[in-house]
Amino acid sequence: MRFEIVTIFPGFFAGIFENGILRRALAEGLVTVGVHDLRTFTHDRHRTVDDRPFGGGEGMVLKAEPLAEALASLGIKPKTERESEDDAAAGTRVILLSAQGRRFMQAMARELAGLGGVKLDRVVLICGRYEGVDERVSELYCDMELSIGDYVLSGGELAAAVVVDAVMRLIPGVLGNEASGEFESFGVADAEITSDTEGVPRSQHGAGGLLDYPHYTRPAEFGGMRAPEVLMNGDHLQIRRWRREQQLRKTLANRPDLLEGAVLSAEDRRLLEAIRREAR
Repeated sequence: MRFEIVTIFPGFFAGIFENGILRRALAEGLVTVGVHDLRTFTHDRHRTVDDRPFGGGEGMVLKAEPLAEALASLGIKPKTERESEDDAAAGTRVILLSAQGRRFMQAMARELAGLGGVKLDRVVLICGRYEGVDERVSELYCDMELSIGDYVLSGGELAAAVVVDAVMRLIPGVLGNEASGEFESFGVADAEITSDTEGVPRSQHGAGGLLDYPHYTRPAEFGGMRAPEVLMNGDHLQIRRWRREQQLRKTLANRPDLLEGAVLSAEDRRLLEAIRREAR
């Protein structure tokens, strides 16, 4: 997969992709990233990319013309033309990072990574700035608008980095252990887990939309607190039950809104009711 990022601050990404999993994925050619300076597509001496908003108001708005030229340089045509073509355009998504966009969630990361849906070859990310982007850019070129949360950033660069990181780590071969992308917060349910257990009973459930369970490692005792004994007894089924209970506890405490859409078994619901009774 290739990510294309259109921004007025290309230097922002200088160190983002030089560490950890992202650096390794790029070095191994599993993904590629192109960062494109929007000012390259201006034609005045000041390299102007913004202008005052029609109707008045504070701030400035990113102009449509340089963005359209930047997209054209990447072979991106308006949506109406792309929709009528049955070629490589089908493997491209053009996304505007915007506070007005749909909230970016793990399900969207999985969709963009091609898991269980259309396999994409390229994701184009437009980084908004100032008061926003001329709406005609979104209407003419963008397949979707995405927001990484209910707050306002100075620009879409941080959001673009978040999207690239979240999607890239789900691409096969990027993580050292393929199961890492399945057993984590917001992950898929047990029925969708594909990891090979090689005959060993699994010691965790698929998240099914819940938060992850607590993790512990050596030493067994730290700061006067001991790691839960159940994790050290070698009984995979007991560990699995304990971890599921902790997932439910943590989700109820920190993100109760996730429970409505989570994939819960009858046993999960009994556990959840017991946890709620404790808290009363």
